[in-house]
Amino acid sequence: MENTKEKLISDFKVLVGDAEELLRATANQAGERVASARKRIEQSVEDGKKTLADAENILFDKTKEAAKAAEAYMRENPWNAVGIAAGVGLILGLLIRRD
Repeated sequence: MENTKEKLISDFKVLVGDAEELLRATANQAGERVASARKRIEQSVEDGKKTLADAENILFDKTKEAAKAAEAYMRENPWNAVGIAAGVGLILGLLIRRD
């Protein structure tokens, strides 16, 4: 899920960059329809940048919360955390060895 969010944010950044480049490329174009379209695109890019910044902040905050929760669990249950880590390491080792 985290990778999907990060990919979405990355793709959105590329889209905003492409839209800004399109705006620069059409800066010399004249006409009422072009001007109207440019205005709408500029507003959409600005809105998109704000949305992207909000999404990044939310993702960062949730990541920090998850890290804090994991740290708190490890402090309260150190032997459980060691056991879980050993189990995950064993499973990964077996999976890697299979290939």
